Amino acid sequence: MTESWATFGADLHLDTTGSTGLRAGLMDALREAVRTGRLAPGTRLPSSRGLAADLGMARNTVADAYAELVAEGWLTARQGSGTRVAARAEPRPSATRVVRARPARARATHNLVSGSPDLATFPRAEWLRAARRALAAAPHDAFGYGDPRGRVELRTVLADYLARARGVHADPERIMICAGFAHALRLMGEVLRKRRVRDVAVESYGLFFHRDLLRDGGLRLPCLPVDGLGARTGELAGMRGVGAVLMTPAHQFPTGVPLHPDRRAAAVDWARATGGLILEDDYDGEFRYDRQPVGALQGLDPERVVHLGTTSKSLAPGLRLGWMVLPEYLVGEACEAKGESDWSSSALDQLTLAEFIASGAYDRHVRAMRLRYRRRRDQLVAALAERAPHVRVSGIAAGLHAVLELPPGTEPAALRAAAWQGLALEGLSRFRHPDAAPDRDALVIGYGTPTDSAWAGALDALCRILPPETG
Repeated sequence: MTESWATFGADLHLDTTGSTGLRAGLMDALREAVRTGRLAPGTRLPSSRGLAADLGMARNTVADAYAELVAEGWLTARQGSGTRVAARAEPRPSATRVVRARPARARATHNLVSGSPDLATFPRAEWLRAARRALAAAPHDAFGYGDPRGRVELRTVLADYLARARGVHADPERIMICAGFAHALRLMGEVLRKRRVRDVAVESYGLFFHRDLLRDGGLRLPCLPVDGLGARTGELAGMRGVGAVLMTPAHQFPTGVPLHPDRRAAAVDWARATGGLILEDDYDGEFRYDRQPVGALQGLDPERVVHLGTTSKSLAPGLRLGWMVLPEYLVGEACEAKGESDWSSSALDQLTLAEFIASGAYDRHVRAMRLRYRRRRDQLVAALAERAPHVRVSGIAAGLHAVLELPPGTEPAALRAAAWQGLALEGLSRFRHPDAAPDRDALVIGYGTPTDSAWAGALDALCRILPPETG
């Protein structure tokens, strides 16, 4: 079996079957990464301890592989400078090779794309223990076709957790489990269409595939401007025909600002006055660092706000577990949109998450990750202060990403430089609504994505591609 491991920015394909074993597979993967140029000469490799943790191997296995590759001349190891790719290991072009003016990179060496947590930190042992307890206690009906709202065990613990952690007013009867946020948004799009809503306002900066999902469902998406205080919700009253609005009030994505209290109140006042609906994407709501928690908007009016959450940032997107807290009058319509049974999310995964939350493991994991991400954020801010003090950092009081403000007109050049450095990241323009006027140049830096061993290299690459200060 061949496994693809993403670690310190390089994808290592390790063949763990047959007689090759983990050590030989790791050595082959490192040789291939050097041959193809994915690991450039002079690249510092993670410590044996760090790489072993990323790959789930014994530390001695990694140390032995490093030692043999040093002996073969692929790597060098010196006290104080760590293990690096040897300079002479750089692949030499053959005489018949055509040199391209712009060599294409098959995959990025470093990843600072926003929207993902550090997947290497998924709490496997705790999750496995929760899964075992959940499976042992599962009632017989858990193995059949279930309630379209999802398992009552998960809905019950979620009602308690969301009330405690996010200030959400809910009971289990009004919670629906979904296969992630996109699934929930698609269901709400169908509900809105059946209620004859045709226009859903969306923030001028946001995730393009959320807009695509709603647009593909036949909805029009007028643009609601965003500034330093969040979405300008006072303008909703003048947007004729708008029946709902999609917002990220706790931590606007991607600008990173919380919605100002006056604007929170204005949004709820609009919904009450017009019968409109607010779709609250609680993006990054659990990760805050320099401020008091910003409670969910849903707490202001549970009958006018649909609260949408997910485990994609707190645990991992691959779990495909999310939820909606619905106004009472929409529960039946959401069930009709989803279908007669819960076909989208595994009942056993739901029971496992319920046990994981009820045991306190979820809270412990979120607290630990909050500390880890805060350290990364602080390291990002310190590196920029030292190496690029002219670059202003914003949106860092919460969440898993930061916005780096650039001099006007320099975002495209910075993105080209990043591509040359093998650095995957996104410009702010990628998230701009098609009808929104360009107002600034910036980079959106996802500091939650790299593994611990990849973080230093990614940060160094980032500092190298930033434009110089302009006079």
